[in-house]
Amino acid sequence: MAAAREALERLVVDVPDFPEPGVVFKDITPLLADHQGLSAVVEAIAEAGRDADGNAVVDKVVGMEARGFILAAPVALALGAGFVPVRKAGKLPRGAHAVSYALEYGEATLELHHDAVSAGERVLLVDDVLATGGTVRAARELVEACGATPVGVAVLMELGFLGGRDVVGDLPVHSIAVI
Repeated sequence: MAAAREALERLVVDVPDFPEPGVVFKDITPLLADHQGLSAVVEAIAEAGRDADGNAVVDKVVGMEARGFILAAPVALALGAGFVPVRKAGKLPRGAHAVSYALEYGEATLELHHDAVSAGERVLLVDDVLATGGTVRAARELVEACGATPVGVAVLMELGFLGGRDVVGDLPVHSIAVI
C-alpha cells in the first residue's frame, strides 16, 4: 500500500477548473503511463477483493466508466475474476438496467447489461475517485438489480470532504488515499 500511495502522490496531477470552474480534476494519466506506479495501485486495489489469507473472494470486478474501466480490468486479472463495465447511458448494445444519479458537478445515468453479473455472484466495485458517492451507489444498485452481491468498493482516491463514504452505505470502502 505504501508504494501505491507514493505513486499517487508523485504521479497524479491536479488540474484546476476542469471540467468546470471550481472543480479540481485529478489527472491519473501520468500514473497509468508509469509501469511501477500502475502495478502498485492495481495490486493495492486488488487487496479489497481478497481475504486475510490472500485468496480472491470475488467473482466479478465492476469498473465504472471511464477511468474505472482502466483500473478494474487489471484488478480482475489479478484476482482471477471477470471484468464487467458499467457504461454511460446509450452505450450498451443489449438490454440493460439503468440508474440515474447526481455527480459532483452534474447528473448522469449508468447502465449495466441484464446478464452482466449473475445472481449470487460476489462483486467488487472499482473506480478512480470516490467523490459524492453517486457513481458507486448507482453501480451498486445496478449490480443488485442483477441479483449479485456487492462486497466492497475500491478506489485510488477518496475526496473525504465530499462525504461519498456516507452515501455508499454499509459497503466496505478501500481507498489508497483520502484527500
